[in-house]
Amino acid sequence: MNLERAKGTKDYPPEEKIARQEVIDKLRAIFELYGFSPLETPIIERFDVLSAKYAGGAEILKETFRFNDQGNRELGLRYDLTVPLARFIGMNPNMKMPFKRYQMGQVFRDGPIKTGRQREFWQCDVDTVGTKNMIADAEFIKVTQRVFESIGLDVIIEVNNRKLLDGLLEDLKIPEDKKNDVIIAIDKLKKVQLKDIEKELDEKGIPKKKVDELFKILKTDGTNTQKLEKLRKLLKSTKAVEGLNEIEEVFNYADCTDSKKEELKEKSNVVFSISLARGLSYYTGTVFEVFVNEENSKIEFKSSLAGGGRWDKMISEFLGTNREFPALGISFGIEPITLMLNEIKKSKKIDGKKTVTQLYVIPIPFDKTAKKTAEIVEELRSNGLKVDMDIMGKGISKNLEYANSYNIPYVLFIGEEELKKKKYKLKNMKTGKEEFLDIRGILNSVGC
Repeated sequence: MNLERAKGTKDYPPEEKIARQEVIDKLRAIFELYGFSPLETPIIERFDVLSAKYAGGAEILKETFRFNDQGNRELGLRYDLTVPLARFIGMNPNMKMPFKRYQMGQVFRDGPIKTGRQREFWQCDVDTVGTKNMIADAEFIKVTQRVFESIGLDVIIEVNNRKLLDGLLEDLKIPEDKKNDVIIAIDKLKKVQLKDIEKELDEKGIPKKKVDELFKILKTDGTNTQKLEKLRKLLKSTKAVEGLNEIEEVFNYADCTDSKKEELKEKSNVVFSISLARGLSYYTGTVFEVFVNEENSKIEFKSSLAGGGRWDKMISEFLGTNREFPALGISFGIEPITLMLNEIKKSKKIDGKKTVTQLYVIPIPFDKTAKKTAEIVEELRSNGLKVDMDIMGKGISKNLEYANSYNIPYVLFIGEEELKKKKYKLKNMKTGKEEFLDIRGILNSVGC
């Protein structure tokens, strides 16, 4: 037997899983604060659902894990959480709108393996279905701000609108069949050099004059309000104006305008990024992407931490119905967020948790005090303390070595004399401080 993991999969030992779970718990708490409810869907879906015309597309289908069950039904492992959401909406047509849900879980893609890309990975999506009102778009900015405040990461939230980009291309008279090529190229601006994008657009048949005009507009600078004012003078197509109006409305609702920030005496971490495209073709309006604020964090980290936008047509097209299901959502990257937090901990020389245990209890001698110690441990647990105890009779030195190896913050010694007095020796493993305390004192000292 070959004791190796399947390619593209990963084990998460306790130290890594605890760090990930802390992120997940904070995300869940913020989502629920805004009225998003949890949804869970099967990992296995019917392949005809996964391969529907307006689902993931041909490229993702090439990477879909596909198989037949014993009834010869064609199935596949989900490659994202959006298609299951669309299928769920279709199966529950009488559900009251808006429907606000979050979902976290594993998804699978049989694609190339590289740093930061596995074949099994987690997605964390939060979506609102059933409204076109820009208050919903602004709410996603607020959710995102709160999420990263809670996690403790300084980020920049870039915002744009696909209608603005589409309108810009109309103003430049880019042919319809070339627009998607240009959008995909624009989306690479953060990752590759400008000359490489210019070369790519030249190869796609876009004249240099139009490319120069495009990048001149994309480089429009200033505050959010200044950019909006400059673009209103430059762009005249109906779509561009509609996109600008929607961005302004979202910023007003989310308090991201210059006047609001002047009143609040603070700088917004929400930035109007004219070149933000979010390459996927199903986006129809507002788009978001979140990056580490490298200037403030002093850590270079190029990967985005979250991204999403408005996708008003996809569910209707997926279901083949004329009924409208406007939607928007954002996906938070559990892996890059956890990786970034680990980098910060390393830079500050902070050890990660290796166990959830807050207190480790040592009965001395084991054979005479173990039963009573177990009763005390249960009392501590009943008060919410995460407690482990020696169940092997290893002796003091080996038990202390064990507690140190897992960075357990407190150790409690329970001997025959301590049992008589009902006061037990608590040791802070970081400071070395020792004191005799009753149960209430232990709970107060350790953190309950």
